[in-house]
Amino acid sequence: MSNKRAKIRAKIRNTRKNLSNNQQIIAAQSLKMNFIQHLKSEKTTNSKHIAIYLSNDGELDTSLLIKELWSLNHTVYLPIIHPFNGANLLFQRYEKNSPMRANRYGILEPKLNCSQICPLPVLDYLLMPLVAFDKQGNRLGMGGGFYDRTLARLHEQNWQKPQLIGLAHECQKVEALPIESWDVPLKTIITPDKTYCW
Repeated sequence: MSNKRAKIRAKIRNTRKNLSNNQQIIAAQSLKMNFIQHLKSEKTTNSKHIAIYLSNDGELDTSLLIKELWSLNHTVYLPIIHPFNGANLLFQRYEKNSPMRANRYGILEPKLNCSQICPLPVLDYLLMPLVAFDKQGNRLGMGGGFYDRTLARLHEQNWQKPQLIGLAHECQKVEALPIESWDVPLKTIITPDKTYCW
C-alpha cells in the first residue's frame, strides 16, 4: 500500500512541478474566482475565519486568493508545526506584516504567537494542500500525516466546522487512491477548472 502511494506521489509531484509559470498564474486566478464563487454559493455574507497555506513544491498558488480574502475582510490563518507536539499543526493568524520563519521543511510559517492561534472548531474553512485526489474525495498528501493527525479527533466527533476543502490542479486527479484508515476524506475539492463536491 505505502509503495503504491509513494509511486502516485512521485508521479503527480513531477507532473505538477512541470507546469509552466504561465499555467500557474492562470490557475491561481481561476482558483481565486472559484473559491470566492464557492463562498457566495453558501450565501456567506459575514467575514469568516479561513485557514489556507503558502504554496510550495508546485502546489496551486494561493497568493492571489489570500489577498482577495484580506480585501473581503476575512481573517486568514496559516498552519504552523506545533512547537510542543511536532506531529500536529496549529493555525495562526496571518496578515501582510506577520513576521515569518522557515520551518524544518523550509516552508514559511508565521513566527509563533500564542495570542494569534485559532482553535480548529472556530475555523469556518480549512483549505488544504494535496498531492493527489480521486473521484471519491480521498486526499493523498505529502506523506507527513500532519493534516490527518491534526484532524483525527474532530473527524471522530463528527464535527461541523471547519469545512475541509482541498485545493489542487486538475492534473492531480486520479481514478482511485489506495487509502489508509487514518485518511480524512474531503467533501469539497476546488481546482482551477471545477469544484467537486461529495
